[in-house]
Amino acid sequence: MVYLSGTIYTARDAAHKRMAETLEKGGRLPFDIRGAIIYYMGPTPAREGMPIGSAGPTTAGRMDKYTPELLDLGLTGMIGKGRRSKEVHDAIIRNGAVYFAAIGGAGALLSKAIENAEVVAYEDLGTEAVRKLTVLDFPAIVVIDSKGNDLYEMTEKKD
Repeated sequence: MVYLSGTIYTARDAAHKRMAETLEKGGRLPFDIRGAIIYYMGPTPAREGMPIGSAGPTTAGRMDKYTPELLDLGLTGMIGKGRRSKEVHDAIIRNGAVYFAAIGGAGALLSKAIENAEVVAYEDLGTEAVRKLTVLDFPAIVVIDSKGNDLYEMTEKKD
């Protein structure tokens, strides 16, 4: 278990599609991807006095077709749940990145590590808008490290 602190961004399927379309047209992404971490999450509405609602991870594989390009542009980490494709696995190694898992079903607990949340792009996408989060001690598990060690594969080999 690691505890992340600092800035992370949220982006799900629709935001990834829009970012890919922007890049295809030669445009700029809505945030600096270099050194960034993207959390595959779409929050529920925030309760009064809270910066965000429940903030559980979504299945990372749905972003796999967009991820290698983002990694090649400087993305250093992703947070989600579930396995990644061979193409993403290879891009993680190639770029020295990391894939983290957040605990599915623990969105209310995870939201307690989020100190601030603001929409920075694609507000029309609602919960799938890109958000900039400030996190403190956000719990995550390293699933694929920068050398390609894959926790899922390692646990399967032990069985």
